[in-house]
Amino acid sequence: MRKHIFEIIQIHNKNDVPSRIFDFSLTALIIVNVLVTFLQTFQSLSDYSTFFHIAEAFTTFFFCIEYIIRLWTADFLYPKSTPLVSRIRFIFSYDGIVQLLTILPFFFLSGFIAFRILRVVRIFRLFKINAQYDSFNVITSVIIEKKNQILSSVFIILILMLASSLGIYSAEHKAQPEAFKNAFSGMWWSISTMLTVGYGDIYPITYIGKIMAMFIELLGVGVVAIPTGIISAGFVEQYTKKQHSDAKFTEMSQIGEIFIDENNELIGLSINELKSEYEIRIFVILRDGLTIIPTDNIIISLNDILIVQSDKFSN
Repeated sequence: MRKHIFEIIQIHNKNDVPSRIFDFSLTALIIVNVLVTFLQTFQSLSDYSTFFHIAEAFTTFFFCIEYIIRLWTADFLYPKSTPLVSRIRFIFSYDGIVQLLTILPFFFLSGFIAFRILRVVRIFRLFKINAQYDSFNVITSVIIEKKNQILSSVFIILILMLASSLGIYSAEHKAQPEAFKNAFSGMWWSISTMLTVGYGDIYPITYIGKIMAMFIELLGVGVVAIPTGIISAGFVEQYTKKQHSDAKFTEMSQIGEIFIDENNELIGLSINELKSEYEIRIFVILRDGLTIIPTDNIIISLNDILIVQSDKFSN
């Protein structure tokens, strides 16, 4: 029974009616919960606060039940670990942390400001709806593949912002001691100027400051273009790989497919664990008619078809 419940709560099993009902119900509850959270910020709707609170309590109750069920069936998600270790792994996994943080704000909303801020984390549950789909995986794959270039561009941006803040502070502090009290005031001005066109609350009035602002605005255009170009190039590379994947497969030897049935020991393993433990290269995952790019954090599910390359196929 626990295994069947585990299969129901897993996303993307179109062949199982209870699983599809669970997916649609969970999606509806997430949307209702986020919508209620959004509407509660309107003072004009304060007359409906009781209704909003009931709807919030109703959806949070089901989120608690879902969290308990996922914790109860965590040993199927991590079959290589003991029941206790598998539950601990789930608690500290990305999904476990996000699910817990979407529940806590309801109980601690009147407490510290940190708990009230956690309320926003509920929105991230919407990512779970599309977490395993190809379109979302393209985005995550691009970010992971280009992370070094993106981090380098962010580092350059930080250096330019720091230099701009110190420069504008030196140029404007004497003329505007209230506006540019310290280097942090210059940092706020440099960020708003470099990444936008300026917020308008702080602006230079000296000739040196204005000249510096013109150069910083020009640098801002290039600064924004650097990470944008890196990510755009990554999208082009990913879609090019996808379009030509079939042609590449025909040129490779020792290509095979693995069908994940209910008795397969690979269920619950991540792509990273699969590659390191079995020394195979995974090209794509076919799941419910979708072609999924295999990023390291994707979990192998029932009825998946893995297109792989391994020297073991030659044996």
